[in-house]
Amino acid sequence: QVQLVESGGGLVQAGGSLRLSCAASRSIFTLNPMGWYRQPPGKQRELVATLSSGGRVNYADSVKGRFTISRENAKNTVYLQMNSLKPEDTAVYYCFGTAYFEDYWGQGTQVTVSS
Repeated sequence: QVQLVESGGGLVQAGGSLRLSCAASRSIFTLNPMGWYRQPPGKQRELVATLSSGGRVNYADSVKGRFTISRENAKNTVYLQMNSLKPEDTAVYYCFGTAYFEDYWGQGTQVTVSS
C-alpha cells in the first residue's frame, strides 16, 4: 500500500507559476512510473506528465515547454513545476504512482488560473 499526498495548489493569475508536490509514504524507487493527471471542470481526467524510474519523461502536448516534472528521491517526492499558466490549466491535479501493476492516487489538489 502507498499513500500519495499532493500539495501546492492554489489560485494564480494567468502567466504565473505554481509548484505541486507529491509526497509518497515509501521509497519512490518502487513506483514506476510516477506522474500527474488533471481533471478540468466538467471534463475527463487527462494525463499531464509522467516520469519513469530511469528518468524518462513524457508530457501532454498542451503543457510541453511550460511544465516540468522532477523527483527528489531523498524526500520520496515528485514535483510538477508549472510556468506560464493559462486559464485552461484550471483543474484538480492528481499524483499517481504504479507499483507491481497497481496504480495509486493522491487525493488531488485544486489549481485555479484566473484570466
